Amino acid sequence: MKVLSLVGARPQFIKEAVLHKEFEKAGVQEVLVHSGQHYDFNMSDVFFEVLDIRKPDYYLNVGSGLHGEMTGKIMIEFERAFLKKKPDVIVVYGDTNTTLAGAIVGAKLKIPVAHVEAGLRQEPKDMPEEINRVLTDRVSKYLFCPTKLAVENLKKEGIVDGVYFTGDVMYDLFLMMEPTFKYDVFELLGLEEENYIVMTLHRDFNVDNKEKFEKILSEVAKVAEQIKVVFPVHPRTRKRISEFGLDGYLKNVTVIDPIDYLNLMGLVKKSWKVITDSGGLQKEAYFAGKRAVVVMPDTSWRELVESEWNILADGEGIYDAVFSSQERPYPTGLYGNGDAGNRIVEILKQ
Repeated sequence: MKVLSLVGARPQFIKEAVLHKEFEKAGVQEVLVHSGQHYDFNMSDVFFEVLDIRKPDYYLNVGSGLHGEMTGKIMIEFERAFLKKKPDVIVVYGDTNTTLAGAIVGAKLKIPVAHVEAGLRQEPKDMPEEINRVLTDRVSKYLFCPTKLAVENLKKEGIVDGVYFTGDVMYDLFLMMEPTFKYDVFELLGLEEENYIVMTLHRDFNVDNKEKFEKILSEVAKVAEQIKVVFPVHPRTRKRISEFGLDGYLKNVTVIDPIDYLNLMGLVKKSWKVITDSGGLQKEAYFAGKRAVVVMPDTSWRELVESEWNILADGEGIYDAVFSSQERPYPTGLYGNGDAGNRIVEILKQ
């Protein structure tokens, strides 16, 4: 069997790397195509080193642009790569323009499309990522769902054939990386285990609007009066804090420069809770057994909210969400057993 995997952003490379190891074990030939949608990859990134991520067989060099322009360019170039390699299956990941472009090419050429991370749904329905994931699911033959809720989402839309609950390849990754987590920053800051909160904020809808951002930071300031808050600040977020004159809200917050994944995960593992607007970190907090206050109006990882493990707090209500939430038993198995990559490859082989 020959698989053509299409990626276009760093998180997709990481998911593909987990699957690639399973393809190799199973003797499946994989051709890797990078669209170039995000082209500022650092091949010395810790994931590239630890996962031994290989360079793509094809680089389409699409770059940035308007949604239609980018999707069209990827389709044109990817179709050429497809016609050279003639794969049995096309694998796409997530919800980017690259994902949708690959799915359309496969569907038009009547080659089965496998969508890794299928069935996720999120408001608002007109956001580009939601459009991409819904349309990709419509034309895919194999829909690999990271959660049971994703399976239910597809069922509500009348999609039941070729749907599989495999678990999340990012949980595979977390377990793979956990032995290498670092605690340098934890020790440098002199933190006490389970006596601090880790916070990250970077979403444009949170940090680009002064009124909204001020509400968030005023809530964080109240939290910081009760417990230490460690805040690795994204450069864009730091810029907005300065522009809007909001530094005063951070006088009791431990503000640090951005840190690498291994140290961030080390901080999370020893923390009490997490405050974040990151799609990845709200899930990684769960993997690490920590509850998160999610500063978003909605999340595609709704099972974490529906199980009352994580709490949505869109700007206001962060303080109450941190301190008023009752303790909850850990909801096990939401993202499978850490063998999603193996399950996906076995299904494709069959």
